[in-house]
Amino acid sequence: MDIVLITIAGQQFRARFEAAAPRTSAALLRMLPYRNKIIHVRWSGEACWIPMGDYDLALPAENATAYPAPGQVLIYPGGVSETEILIAYGPAHFASKAGTLAGNHVLTIIEGLDALAVLGRRVLWEGAQDIELALPPGAGAHNP
Repeated sequence: MDIVLITIAGQQFRARFEAAAPRTSAALLRMLPYRNKIIHVRWSGEACWIPMGDYDLALPAENATAYPAPGQVLIYPGGVSETEILIAYGPAHFASKAGTLAGNHVLTIIEGLDALAVLGRRVLWEGAQDIELALPPGAGAHNP
């Protein structure tokens, strides 16, 4: 099982790639390690996101959903709205000012989920936090 470590504001979560999104998984794997800031969503409920502007991942819809469960990580490859990564920590309906979006469900958090909602509320009240997505130490790149 291929694992990604997601570190937000110093707190680490383990996530697994979703087999139903092989092209999105491969694109994310090529980006690792990925560092940015994560902010709270505006229209999507209890979730945080990483805006990526016009970054072109050249991905089709794959394992897409507009209603991610807590711990699901989506990549929206752009189109109606900008490219972004979304992490749901509670009830969410993925949307933008243009309306409902469906993002590719690429990762699911499998360790640390109990702390994710606390961290999501921290991002809401304290603002942008550092985030890193990376392979575990010693892990080589493989096909998810």
